[in-house]
Amino acid sequence: MIEPDHSSTFTGWREWIALPEIGVSWLKAKIDTGAQTSALHTTNVEEFVRDGAEWVRFTVHPWQDSELDEVVVERPVHDRRAVRSSSGHSQDRIVVLLDVTLCGQTQSAEVTLTSRDEMVFRMLVGREVLRRGYAVDSAASYLGGRPPREVRKRNRGRA
Repeated sequence: MIEPDHSSTFTGWREWIALPEIGVSWLKAKIDTGAQTSALHTTNVEEFVRDGAEWVRFTVHPWQDSELDEVVVERPVHDRRAVRSSSGHSQDRIVVLLDVTLCGQTQSAEVTLTSRDEMVFRMLVGREVLRRGYAVDSAASYLGGRPPREVRKRNRGRA
């Protein structure tokens, strides 16, 4: 195993993260070293203009198969990107900037908006975030901690 420098924070292949500026305290994410940009499951994506600038309104669903605690968010459009999936399909996506808390560290990240309804994880955390001092232990999970049992039950739709 290659040892990271001492300033690295270890993360597992899956983690509980937070999106603090939009009020999402717990969200299950997959750490994806194959993805450049992070991706967030969103619905009801609607573009609009505010003060001459492009904005987007979207809904974040923190829990799998549930509308509990959903959050409606409005953010400026940061960019637009063609993103290629692991199956080779390309999709044009809106990119916004969001603060992401991973293993106790919060940083601004470029996040693409997409439907991840069929996916287990509500978010993918990509290399753009990871290159800022993280080392991924692919054999570990939840090195940043887990939410209380009641929160984990909500993620499984049993709250």
